[in-house]
Amino acid sequence: MSYKHILVAVDLTEECDPVIKKAIGLAIGSEAKLSLVHIVEPMAMAFGGDVPMDLSQLQQQQFDQAKEKLAALKLKYPDVHTGDSHLTYGQPRQEIHNLAKEHNVDLIVVGSHGRHGLSLLLGSTANDVLHGAPCDVLAVRLVKRTE
Repeated sequence: MSYKHILVAVDLTEECDPVIKKAIGLAIGSEAKLSLVHIVEPMAMAFGGDVPMDLSQLQQQQFDQAKEKLAALKLKYPDVHTGDSHLTYGQPRQEIHNLAKEHNVDLIVVGSHGRHGLSLLLGSTANDVLHGAPCDVLAVRLVKRTE
């Protein structure tokens, strides 16, 4: 199957390198447009939604840091310049699905740790993206680094 537009969901850590490399290989093989997306989750969601303080300044700092890291990632992988990069607030599953629909994406590539047991019950972004996706989803297995 040949893809026309591949969207790579990244967490902006070094762990996303194999995910991007896999997506670049697929994009080159299919002559597809390749785009990146990083979702910054609202801090209120991370803390259960009931936070008695204003987190807007911290949230803006988090967004600015993500913007810098995304720009650095695009420089590291010049092949990604064929498409767009997206940085947005929200719930990852919903935002990735929305971007896929809006930009006619036919493949979403995400990293997966392949967790089992309790971590699987707690959920993962890759699992969330898979369910209800408007297109194919490729979960690239991430190997946990031992140091």
